[in-house]
Amino acid sequence: MKYRYLSDCHVHTVCSSDASDSAVMMCESAARHGLFALTITDHCECQDYKKAGYDRLIRQSYFEARRAADVFRNRLKVYAGIELGQPLQGPKAAEDILAACDFDFVLASLHNLKGKKDFYELDYSHMKKDTVYSLLREYYQQVEEMVEWGNFDSLAHLSYPLRYIVGEHHIDIDISPFIPQIDRILKKLIAGNKALEVNTSGLRQKLGKTMPGYPIIKRFREFGGKFVTLGSDAHRWADVAGGVEHGLELLERAGFSHFTVFVEREPHQMPIR
Repeated sequence: MKYRYLSDCHVHTVCSSDASDSAVMMCESAARHGLFALTITDHCECQDYKKAGYDRLIRQSYFEARRAADVFRNRLKVYAGIELGQPLQGPKAAEDILAACDFDFVLASLHNLKGKKDFYELDYSHMKKDTVYSLLREYYQQVEEMVEWGNFDSLAHLSYPLRYIVGEHHIDIDISPFIPQIDRILKKLIAGNKALEVNTSGLRQKLGKTMPGYPIIKRFREFGGKFVTLGSDAHRWADVAGGVEHGLELLERAGFSHFTVFVEREPHQMPIR
């Protein structure tokens, strides 16, 4: 193990409808990989909070994470987190669940635009390129609004739509028109003392790179970004810690000496080496 404090701060258990394994199984996999810490961050899609049962599932996830922390206390640090999806599409839901559980870590994510399906469900096969670019402009705009809202600790998988637009549908995208929007997002994260997540799931998917990619990670550092979290976005035990070492290599290349693990919503800076 090259990294003493290797940690994975974005994984899903059976308390997420698209995941398959228990908290204990995810923790066992993390312990076998020699991880220092694992944060369980099950989905809470705020626009469907009660309709899809997230109000119940997240409470269950929280208690399962706390129980796993006790079971693995001598082998692994286990923290209770949440992936808070689209908080501005269900602000009362976000307020309710954040008040209900004493999370260690809150990831904020945007999986779908207001009134539209998740980016992975959209049909890009007959979509004009101008429409794709319009979707991306709106994505970055809504992410910026979410960052301004600010009741979270780290911004999850910035550039999420590219996982499907580029990775799955092979649509060539020039990212340069969105750089001003991305720069505003990065600067607002820094101003609010928020972290940027380096999500490594794209490395094992067709996208073939982290979300965001290295140029944006480097830009975040150049702007003065201090807090970065790492997450495999694993939805099964076999993917726990997947790509996280590579993520640390990217952070070092970009000039970071530390990455961040949140405990009781407070950032703890861990040395990369």
